Amino acid sequence: MKKEAISTSAAASGTVSFGGELTVNRLGFGAMRITGEGIWGPPKDPAAAIAVLRRAIELGVNFIDTADSYGPNVSEELIAEALAPYPKDLVIATKGGWNRPGPNQWTHDASPAHLRDAVEGSLKRLRLDRIDVYQLHAPDPTVPLDASIETLANMQSEGKIRLVALSNVTVEHIERARKIVPIVSVQNRYSFADREWDHVVDYCERNGIAFIPWFPLGAGTVAGKVLERIAKARGLKPIEVALAWLLKRSPIMLPIPGTSSVAHLEENVQAGSVQLSDNEYLDLTGVTALAS
Repeated sequence: MKKEAISTSAAASGTVSFGGELTVNRLGFGAMRITGEGIWGPPKDPAAAIAVLRRAIELGVNFIDTADSYGPNVSEELIAEALAPYPKDLVIATKGGWNRPGPNQWTHDASPAHLRDAVEGSLKRLRLDRIDVYQLHAPDPTVPLDASIETLANMQSEGKIRLVALSNVTVEHIERARKIVPIVSVQNRYSFADREWDHVVDYCERNGIAFIPWFPLGAGTVAGKVLERIAKARGLKPIEVALAWLLKRSPIMLPIPGTSSVAHLEENVQAGSVQLSDNEYLDLTGVTALAS
């Protein structure tokens, strides 16, 4: 049987602002999984990856998150191949500050020289004159944070970056960075069952900074059972319930579920229109055995 066409749009999730300059639908797409195994090399089926990206746009997704280290380079190249010239409302956020020496391997390099090279490389691969949102992928323990942020601020002044953002940071990192340049978003690991960074979400909400959670389905055994129960009762997939919790958690939340499957993409986008009851939300929030 042919699958019924989905009318749901990412617009059903509402919108969130980046620094009052850019507004996107509150359900984006994370483009890490369109690469090869171990986030290394090209995908087994490049045509399928391109189809996912194009379907995301059709479903109203207008925020795509990527990084130069995804592949490396592969994710950015596929985005450009699939979508350039880009829709006017599409915001592409990329990152720099990590190297990829091999599959599932990550090493820090947020030195000024590397970040400059990283920005220039992303501009070329994405076929852009300016990157809308550029994120420091992670603070480098061997490089002063101020030096990394000042480099991005300088490239913003040069017109190569529109807005500066952070990833994998603490409140202290954010506050230090904000003394140098406005920070429009923060991306940390976060889900209903993994709330280590709750205080960062609260800080971002107080300060009008978008929060982009990654790994939105992180869950331990008990958390998984609660998720399954609510999903089954509602006739939904667990990921849809998990994403609905994130959207209800804070108005500055911008989930970016990633997938290499069009079918999974459509399920994820449907989550934007799922409204959890207060009791369902509290049941998920109240899980005590969180992800380890």
